[in-house]
Amino acid sequence: MKKCFLYSLLFLLGNIAYAQETRENDVSLSSNIDYTYEVIVPELTNPWGLDILPDGSMLITEKSGELIHFKDNKKTMITGLPKVVTRNQGGLLDICLHPEYASNGWLYITYSSPEGAEEGAMTALMRAKLENGVLTSKKVLYKGSPNTRKSHHFGSRICFDKDGYLYFSIGDRGERDTNPQDITRDGGKIYRLNADGSIPKNNPFVDTNNAKEAIFSYGHRNPQGMTIHPESGKIWTHEHGPRGGDEINIPEAGKNYGWPVISYGINYSGTTFTEITHKEGMEQPLYYWVPSIAPSGMAFAHKTGDAHLDGNLLIGSLKFKYLELVILENNQVIGREKLLEEIGRVRNVVCHNGTIYVGVEGKGILKLTKK
Repeated sequence: MKKCFLYSLLFLLGNIAYAQETRENDVSLSSNIDYTYEVIVPELTNPWGLDILPDGSMLITEKSGELIHFKDNKKTMITGLPKVVTRNQGGLLDICLHPEYASNGWLYITYSSPEGAEEGAMTALMRAKLENGVLTSKKVLYKGSPNTRKSHHFGSRICFDKDGYLYFSIGDRGERDTNPQDITRDGGKIYRLNADGSIPKNNPFVDTNNAKEAIFSYGHRNPQGMTIHPESGKIWTHEHGPRGGDEINIPEAGKNYGWPVISYGINYSGTTFTEITHKEGMEQPLYYWVPSIAPSGMAFAHKTGDAHLDGNLLIGSLKFKYLELVILENNQVIGREKLLEEIGRVRNVVCHNGTIYVGVEGKGILKLTKK
């Protein structure tokens, strides 16, 4: 009797897992072999963040804690970085230049910071200047709390919108049942600040008792992609789901994106943690992946001179080791293509002045080219 019950339970769980790892009527995924690449910066381990300086040189973060200035085919290590906890998914994460960097010199980084009363780490956002190879004028603009010894779901990407607001993400830090749905706690959120770190007066929760006033949207799991739409100016994000249910969202002020109350995924073990995918007051993703691709990095192709790319999204797949082209029409996904198949774990994608750069673990920074 016990064996029969066990077999029935395993069969049921297997069917649930299969049902939630397949998706009917999904947008088809094809292969596109028209693109190849050129290695621009070789021999990088985990190029997490990338931005381009006005002179065309690059600032690259290695998750292990190094900030690299790549200029004239030479790598120079920047000094003066804050203390970074490099464990599992934690480390030195994204980097973003102020839109008026050429005149003000401000740059922004996110990293897993041990600062705080509790042991462990939490994602922090710092502003600094780069002078003669050293970070100076450093100021922590935001530090999530509390620290935790859990070593996953730090987020984190940074992006400016056309109004000069600064957005960044912090993952749920492995506290899915407490952080994402609670606006009095950090984690599982998209945040919005002024460029100097102050809170915008029109942030959605500035008049809510005990709320974290920097929160822009909540109910997120682990957002590792963020970019600005080149025409609408809206911020787009993607985030890791569990086993299934990676998402693309266009976050709106004060909106709840559901994690973990609603999800298209299941636990990594194959068991379920929620029975619902929809709930009143919670937003649906613009698109979700089943199975998960483990997305990281995100950029709109813009002014590349390639009509097939322009206006569409480029997203890296850590799990399946390709660059995905997400084809859009009226903000809806109508097609998907694999570019650079088996290239390796794609960590980041940047489109700068019409050139697309791809950060690949174990390879470096690549430039996408057409065959």
